[in-house]
Amino acid sequence: MSKVGNVKLLVIGDVHGHFNLLVSKITALNQKNGPFEAVFCVGSFFGDNNSEWSDLEKCIIQVPVPTYILGPIFPEHAKFFKDKSGEDLVPNVTYLGRRGIFTFTSGLKVAYLSGAESSDLSGDKSEITFTQRDVEEVVTLAGGNSCIGFDLLLTSQWPANVELHGGNETTFDSAKGGSALIAQLAVTLKPRYHFSAIADTFYERLPYRNHQTLAESATHPSRFVALASVGNAKKGRYVYAFNIVPMSKISFQELRKQPDHCTPCPYAEKPLLTKKDKVEDIVANQYFYDMVSGDGQRNGKRQGNQEDHRNKKPRGDGQPEAPCWFCLSSPDAEKHLVVSVGLHSYVALAKGGLTPEHVLIMPIFHLRSYPEVDDETAAEIEQYKAALIKFFSEQGKSTAFFERNFKSKHMQLQVVPVPQTDPERIKDLFLQRAEESQLKLTEIPSKSDLRQIIKAGQTFFSVELDNNDKLFYKIDQKGFPLQFGREVLAGRELLNMPDRVDWRECKASKEEETRMANNFKIAFKPYDFNFG
Repeated sequence: MSKVGNVKLLVIGDVHGHFNLLVSKITALNQKNGPFEAVFCVGSFFGDNNSEWSDLEKCIIQVPVPTYILGPIFPEHAKFFKDKSGEDLVPNVTYLGRRGIFTFTSGLKVAYLSGAESSDLSGDKSEITFTQRDVEEVVTLAGGNSCIGFDLLLTSQWPANVELHGGNETTFDSAKGGSALIAQLAVTLKPRYHFSAIADTFYERLPYRNHQTLAESATHPSRFVALASVGNAKKGRYVYAFNIVPMSKISFQELRKQPDHCTPCPYAEKPLLTKKDKVEDIVANQYFYDMVSGDGQRNGKRQGNQEDHRNKKPRGDGQPEAPCWFCLSSPDAEKHLVVSVGLHSYVALAKGGLTPEHVLIMPIFHLRSYPEVDDETAAEIEQYKAALIKFFSEQGKSTAFFERNFKSKHMQLQVVPVPQTDPERIKDLFLQRAEESQLKLTEIPSKSDLRQIIKAGQTFFSVELDNNDKLFYKIDQKGFPLQFGREVLAGRELLNMPDRVDWRECKASKEEETRMANNFKIAFKPYDFNFG
């Protein structure tokens, strides 16, 4: 019997263009030992001869399991990845991107870093290399030195000096060919499994401790595995199949158990970011996880217990089709607007908001609408809604929520405070405006869940008021007025701001947006459950 919460994974080394062999190997393993939730390919996916790639493009052969790959190692392969970050290169083969983190619906937490460490001391970026700035960005996304760990860390290049105390011999000298930055990244992220490639050799060192014996409390151990190339002449192992229960589903006592022959950490004990001021400087600039208490620690964070829905990609489809302003890990996100960050969702000021306190609740990962969220994300969104209702209520205001899944890329639950008004009156105003627009906006039970009413991917408009009254409209092929929600709330009976119906006419400077975000963050902090 499989362990509750077990996730089956495959990790594969450099493919080097051997796509037919890759597909046949994954297919055979999936039929014999699967189903696998995901396949991860580390190292160089493309090779000198990529003639078999067209078979994948034409779907003559198909990868049977969702497969996630790292970026290029060699400049001649960069063309395959251009403008494809977070997208499928072919069906079931997704390019993760240069660097980042994500969480599967099973709860599996993965961090990744593509390319090799840059030798350019100027720090200039390249399509095939990473710099200290890239590594610091991953650390920042992970929460800085307060990061409790990841299930997987995926890098193409080995960490420097990983063989120290390793117990098993290898012909590869990571002190010369490995990356000191990746070693520091591993110290900070504390991955339970770290996979690398590009040395065309299989190496699995003994597990190592992430704490100093007798000096620190025990925490979970890490394992490092390097994989050989697909179809290599020496028949070195290039596939690693294993089961893992995500750390979000394991008790701390179980997680920190030390295996036999556990060694000291092979890397310098000092994490990449050790100075509190340096961490806070980066976080302040990024506005990602900038939720620290007076002692510099994040408080009130909860461990999740997600259901394993086995979606193709992390959380819904998990990856944007194009750069998304609202994916919090995206470089396009306007992080100066962020006012609170949870484990699965966050709150940000609306750009061009109706009022200075008009905010959005959004999932951290790429989900297009509420019906796509998992139970844990939905529960956290409910926490934010309750906190915001209390926050505005104590200011003598009512709260209206609405979502439009139509001509939008990322779920945005609009939260607008209005002068204290009977929710029945607000509901009547929405129904009245809908009738004028020939829209059949209907009332649904207060305890209903949109995820049970409409399927993921279908277009809709919904409203919820602070007394739990709910309205719903299924958008058909005729379309829907994009500013409908704002029109109702900006009307004479509520905010009386007809000139602010279109958000594009309400833009403020970045300096003003930053000021408003900081003001909201300070005022909301006593109500923010992340600071429990």
